[in-house]
Amino acid sequence: MKILNRPIPSQLANRSAKKPLTSRSLILGVLGLAIAVTACTSSPTVEQSSADGSPTTETTASTTKTYAKDGVAIGGADPVAYFTEEAYVPGSADYTHEWQGVTWQFSSEENRDLFAENPEQYAPEYGGFCAWAVAAKNSLVPIDPNAWSVVDDKLYLNANQKVQADWTEDIPGFIAKADDNWPALSQ
Repeated sequence: MKILNRPIPSQLANRSAKKPLTSRSLILGVLGLAIAVTACTSSPTVEQSSADGSPTTETTASTTKTYAKDGVAIGGADPVAYFTEEAYVPGSADYTHEWQGVTWQFSSEENRDLFAENPEQYAPEYGGFCAWAVAAKNSLVPIDPNAWSVVDDKLYLNANQKVQADWTEDIPGFIAKADDNWPALSQ
């Protein structure tokens, strides 16, 4: 991190005596400030490639990042079905709900309504990114909706079956580490 020290008044007086502030310097300063303000207030979308080479979108919502491919959260999986069916069930474009800046798909109207009533209960941990990667690599990695587990009523998704197997070797340890890493990654 680069830290810029704010000059004290005597330094400002010396600077202006040596070199007057030009209109070019003033314009560049205002332009730089405008760019910085725009960068800090916009919600960026970053295109990435998933393991299979298809594009994914990482959408920064007001409070968290959510894994989405083409604007659809967690690869179109129905997050409620992991709890009610104890299985990965593909969602449908017929049953959707907008939350955290992305579209969530569901296999039924009932599941959509359950999610809409309490999204935090059904949404995966770590924005739907690979839980193992958040813990072990401190990074955001796309998921395979078939690589999942529910632990203490929370949904954890992983990148693939091999990573899922690694995850199961120390789930409590990985959760603790991911919980520590997630606040910085979610910004």
